[in-house]
Amino acid sequence: MSPELPSSLLREGLGLLVTTGAPLFAAALVVGLLVGVLQAATQINDPAAGFLPRAATAVLVCWLAGPWMADRLAGFLASAITRMSGHG
Repeated sequence: MSPELPSSLLREGLGLLVTTGAPLFAAALVVGLLVGVLQAATQINDPAAGFLPRAATAVLVCWLAGPWMADRLAGFLASAITRMSGHG
């Protein structure tokens, strides 16, 4: 294992975290903003009215993009293990 491998893996892992987490966080942000505007317009400040749409959106995004996310993360893990063992 070379001395620069851990920092390389860390950099690649953080980049992968950003790309796989972006759809989830972007959807939650958009829904949160829409719910916030709706709550401000109607003056309904119930915490459940803000949480439930975001939670439902997160579940929906995980259901739709979950296989893609898991595939990317599994590929990175397999690559990292191969590189750390010295065969890659």
